[in-house]
Amino acid sequence: MGTSLKGRKIAMLATDGFEQSELLEPRRLLEAAGAEVSVVAPGGATEIRAWHNKDWGETVFVDIALDRAKAGNYDALVLPGGVMNPDRLRLEPAAIALIKAFAKSGKPLAAICHGPWTLIDAGLVKGRKVTSWPSLRKDLENAGAYWEDREVVQDGQLITSRKPDDIPAFARTVIDALAA
Repeated sequence: MGTSLKGRKIAMLATDGFEQSELLEPRRLLEAAGAEVSVVAPGGATEIRAWHNKDWGETVFVDIALDRAKAGNYDALVLPGGVMNPDRLRLEPAAIALIKAFAKSGKPLAAICHGPWTLIDAGLVKGRKVTSWPSLRKDLENAGAYWEDREVVQDGQLITSRKPDDIPAFARTVIDALAA
């Protein structure tokens, strides 16, 4: 990936049911670029489980509890998808508050696959260009977004992507936004 993110800190907000590849692979690519990546999760969890294909996948250790995470301590926020993960996070007031705090800060805010669901609840998509897993298109459009079928869509600080196949382009866009 080439660009150095040494000294940059990235939060990845997730809970049980995140899509395994959408947390593990971006984290690997961001760390390979030099960033320090912290997994943030609600509910005092010390670990969370991935969803992989049609069953539970790997377990990931949580670095910081959601109630202790502050946007000011990070340079970017990444929201992995998976159907269960963002559906659960949408119901967590602290998760929505953290997402809103990143939006207010102007720092990169990146969501992949079903991750943009949380952006709707945070009130961040109206008038914005986004992409997502195709089944979210109507949800995003109904919330006022302009949905595009591209591997990555960047609209200011907001970076969205469609699916696991798009992870290399998604990670590159996050890296480029942090290196700017």
